[in-house]
Amino acid sequence: MKTSRSGTSRITVAEAAERTGHGRADAAAGRAAASVLLDVREPDEWSAGHAPGAVHHPLTVLIAGAPLPPEAQGRCLVVICRSGNRSRRAADLLTGHGIEAVDVIGGMRDWAEAGLPVVDARGLRGTVA
Repeated sequence: MKTSRSGTSRITVAEAAERTGHGRADAAAGRAAASVLLDVREPDEWSAGHAPGAVHHPLTVLIAGAPLPPEAQGRCLVVICRSGNRSRRAADLLTGHGIEAVDVIGGMRDWAEAGLPVVDARGLRGTVA
């Protein structure tokens, strides 16, 4: 685990997968995991490909002050975007509000490159642009 200049913890995609249950064979493990994978990309990016069981909450919505989705409230958030820039900003914002959050280094690009699951809006095999 690394720490950004702002003090937010940063983790690898392997660590993110383990924390959110994506590293296990059981497909339902992500829902029972202690941490929630929070995807802060825009809707078109999310629709093309995201991690199964991830919660979608775009950075723009977070910045606007909208509350987190119910399934993300009260849990440690593992924040991911395409490459790691937006997720770092989101994790910094969340931790600044007293919410436990870590940033995923390399984002969904590294997630997909590591062979971790990616699905589209229909639940079929997705892509990360």
